[in-house]
Amino acid sequence: MPAPFVPRPQRLLAALLSVHLALSACAAQAPGSALWPQPAELPPDRAAGTAPVPPQDFAPLQVRPNFRAPSAAHCARPPQMREVLGRGDGQEVAAHRAPSRPRLAAAPAPAAALSKTAPAAAAESALADAVEAAPAAPPQGAGATEAAALPARRAAGPVTAGVVDDNADFAEYLAFRARTQVAHRALDIRERYLLQVRDGQGRAVADAEVLVRSPQGQAAWARTDTAGKLWLHPDAFDARHAHVYEVTARRSGVESRGYLQRGQKSALELRLDAGAPQARARLDLVFLVDATGSMDDEIGKLKASLRSIADEVAGLPSRPDLCFALVAYRDKGDAFVLRSHDFTNDLGAFQRVLDQLRAAGGGDYPEAMNEALHETVHSLAWRGDGATRMVLLLADAPPHLDQGGPQYDEDLKAALGKGIKIFSVGASGLDRQGEYIQRQIAQYTGGRFVFLTYADAQRPASGPGRETVHDVRNYSVQTLDRLIVRLVREELGAL
Repeated sequence: MPAPFVPRPQRLLAALLSVHLALSACAAQAPGSALWPQPAELPPDRAAGTAPVPPQDFAPLQVRPNFRAPSAAHCARPPQMREVLGRGDGQEVAAHRAPSRPRLAAAPAPAAALSKTAPAAAAESALADAVEAAPAAPPQGAGATEAAALPARRAAGPVTAGVVDDNADFAEYLAFRARTQVAHRALDIRERYLLQVRDGQGRAVADAEVLVRSPQGQAAWARTDTAGKLWLHPDAFDARHAHVYEVTARRSGVESRGYLQRGQKSALELRLDAGAPQARARLDLVFLVDATGSMDDEIGKLKASLRSIADEVAGLPSRPDLCFALVAYRDKGDAFVLRSHDFTNDLGAFQRVLDQLRAAGGGDYPEAMNEALHETVHSLAWRGDGATRMVLLLADAPPHLDQGGPQYDEDLKAALGKGIKIFSVGASGLDRQGEYIQRQIAQYTGGRFVFLTYADAQRPASGPGRETVHDVRNYSVQTLDRLIVRLVREELGAL
């Protein structure tokens, strides 16, 4: 699997920067000098000695990518399961990645057995979780797969949801962050700069690899979206706050390089003649789902609406080549921490996988979102150059911040490097900390924050409506399935 690229240092950088600074210094006399951006006013703690001084050279990189580049060629295979248990030593099972199979439905209980004491009911629930933790044995005999009974799909009513784009209304997002004091992993995104990559004909270059490096050797990796754009947040990776950054874009073996000066107002535009765009869009879509007990309604709706979502997405003007994956997670005390089903283009098989998912477990409020996000970014077989990569994160609780292991801020950097946009969906019961973290996840990767709405914001049982408890402004409301299709349509619209 190819690794993200690291270009060679450029010995002409000092000369280029000297010319740049000389022209900037002559702004009053030189014609066309308005093309050169002026430095922004810096905060007091960084104002002293801020005149850019060109380095002799860019130091060798002090960091390396924390991810592997997406490189799968296709998803024409059955969904393959990987599971991490939540009880015992937490060792991975199904390491052979056997194809997922539908489970046989349990026989109905006799009427006399329906009434149980509380201890008996609790024991039965624990037993059901234990049975669920083990992969099902394959049905025997020809045609057994088709004959196997699937869990009954609940008749889920409509679910309404709103959406906000924190990158489009960035000032309001910064205000939300300032007034929301909750525990979270720090990502400094207060300064941002827009990168636009186009080809020789002025067309957007989607999925171009991007490397941003400081003179001291700090670096970040990213990929452009379907519009050839990317928001760069240098302070998220460079604690030394350099005044200039080298930005290199690459696609199909062709590179283009430019320099970003801190404080510049205009977008940095790079030209990259990387060949004609692909004839057909390719979409990798992951459902990353909190599968604890409180998520029963949301999972039921997703099961009921998957087919219509897939049909509408497949019918979009770009007629995308679709791959689906599912990563479900609970917590360390439950039957499983995470259960992932890798990409497949077999919608029928994927529907059966989703139909087997049920909400159970949980306990304390935070869940194993960190582990599930890490699995999603690093373990799934994302397709390579030219694919559009999206995650729908459906959750009603934040991740654990009190445990070791993967941390979401590091995996957001890897997601950006792999060109994965995450659209966070806040389900009923999501508190202020959960909202803050879900919006962090969406904003940093270029996605959006989606939240369920109700007739009465304080009573999710009140049914669909336009009200929400979340700290959002100027949002639109649709049914959740229509909103998912809309987000995909807008993402693919630039192709």
